[in-house]
Amino acid sequence: MKIAVLGANGRLAHAVAVAFLAHGHEVVAVTRSGRCDGLSGRVEYRAADAMDRAQVIAATMGVDMIFNGLNPPYDKWEGTVLAMARNVTAAAKENRAVHLFIGNVYNYGKEIGLEMTDDAPFSATTEKARIRIEMEALFKAATSEGVKTVILRAGDFYGTDKAGTWLDLMMATKISKGSFSWPGPYDLPHAFAYLPDLADAFVRLAERAGELPMFSQFSFEGHTLTGEDFARAAEQASGRKLARKKVSWALLNVVGVFSPIVRELVKMNYLWFTPHSLSGQKLEAFLGSVATTPADEAIAQALADHGFVSRPLAKAA
Repeated sequence: MKIAVLGANGRLAHAVAVAFLAHGHEVVAVTRSGRCDGLSGRVEYRAADAMDRAQVIAATMGVDMIFNGLNPPYDKWEGTVLAMARNVTAAAKENRAVHLFIGNVYNYGKEIGLEMTDDAPFSATTEKARIRIEMEALFKAATSEGVKTVILRAGDFYGTDKAGTWLDLMMATKISKGSFSWPGPYDLPHAFAYLPDLADAFVRLAERAGELPMFSQFSFEGHTLTGEDFARAAEQASGRKLARKKVSWALLNVVGVFSPIVRELVKMNYLWFTPHSLSGQKLEAFLGSVATTPADEAIAQALADHGFVSRPLAKAA
């Protein structure tokens, strides 16, 4: 198939482009600049401003699928997220393409808990939740215009060498000095998605999209890890004992006075103080199996990709 990957320079979108190419599909990498590094195979590069509907429609012309990896700056969601969503659905309608979308756990609001299923109720208890809920409602409404949407919901990203995750910005920055940082209590489970595994799941869903209804949603279980789980894996990968440190939310609150992005980040810190996980039963039932890299192997590879450890954990033969 031929898939347009919107926001192909982004963390997940780039991994998705790599995965589709590895599976033998053709990729149109769409970015604002028209440039994207690190891709090889049957790939074409197109430029588009996601806020310009005509450009998005033109950039996705001739494709069978559109992967929506657009993610505006964290402090710019109001006024951009829904506008981009409308432009993507217009492009999917115009080009008769299936729309693939990455969901997250924000929709569940502060009521999030363990083993959340795809049909668990949403709760707009934060602004980010409200926006995401409204966006997915927009996608569902677009089915009446012939736009098929497949949503795959996942937890916090990690993996690949793309920067911008909790792992490379906060957790692992002082491994070389013998410490590991965690944003919440070390004993609470937290939902994570290793990007190569998540990207592979998107490919497999896309290949069977014809079997799905006009609107479907799945949850990607990924890895449910506590801070202690993560720290132990980091110790194994680095070959050294690591002191357990905590991210200072008090300091981030001060920084947030001057940084709108950090201020928005602080508003979502409840996710580090609320145990939560995703149930992947529906996805596994549909696909038959879901590729899942063992957590310690995935963490070691992610740390190596960012240069925090000298070598990844050796893979089993």
